Amino acid sequence: MPQWIEIVVRSFAIIIGLFLITKLLGKKQLSKLSFFEYIVGITVGDIAGTLSMDRDLNLTNGVTSILVWSLFPLVTSQISLRNKKFRDFVEGNATVFVRDGKIMEHNLKKEKYTIDEFLEQLRKKDIFSVDDIEFATLESNGDLSVLLKKEKQPATYGDLHPDIPDQIEPQTVIMDGEILDEPLSQIGLNRAWLDAELEKRNVLLDNVFLAQVNAWGEMSVDLYNDHLKAAPFKEKILTLVTLEKCISDFSFLSVTASSAENRSSYQSAMTSLEELSRKLRPLLKG
Repeated sequence: MPQWIEIVVRSFAIIIGLFLITKLLGKKQLSKLSFFEYIVGITVGDIAGTLSMDRDLNLTNGVTSILVWSLFPLVTSQISLRNKKFRDFVEGNATVFVRDGKIMEHNLKKEKYTIDEFLEQLRKKDIFSVDDIEFATLESNGDLSVLLKKEKQPATYGDLHPDIPDQIEPQTVIMDGEILDEPLSQIGLNRAWLDAELEKRNVLLDNVFLAQVNAWGEMSVDLYNDHLKAAPFKEKILTLVTLEKCISDFSFLSVTASSAENRSSYQSAMTSLEELSRKLRPLLKG
């Protein structure tokens, strides 16, 4: 067998083996790997590269070495899932750098962190004053996590509006022109509803590249042909117009009703609808 063909065969075999090993080890991102797992990855890659190029090396022995190096972190991760003491020993614990606004100098020295390195990491998180920090910890993977003092935290929507409904992630209901039944069922909808929504927009299913439904049951559509546009969806505007019409009708009835009791009832209904219209107007006009 020519030398280059043997190298190609060995390389393809090792690439397939490494792919299977990475699928077996899981989906940890590189930044989430422990130091030990990082070293194992480098070593396995070095063995695989040398094995694919050096014809004098025994392929069986090389594959055995790769399997040993690869299976060891798999075994340790399985033990870590079941034993916290072993997990702490292998992966380490988070180290507190700031507690109650006070810097823990001995912990900085323990992790071989200079104050300059600590301040640099804070600046990368747009924090320029240590006095703004309530709590900070160095995670086992080397990331720095920081909790700002309450008065220094940016305001969120929940701070301004505490009584808000739970947010539900949008569901993709059409992809590449194919209806996805599982996401539809998760939000309590079906194909009949989807067909009706497409018909309102005068869009054919085959023309839809992507369609998503948000928490309020609103569907957004992206078409294959970017020059085409889905018909504008006027249901919100019609709802707002109907609401305003009801307010106008109740206003008229509150004046023309024969009895004071009926006029009071119509006036109360009109007031309730006006309050509802005030709350819904930003959503219905959006």
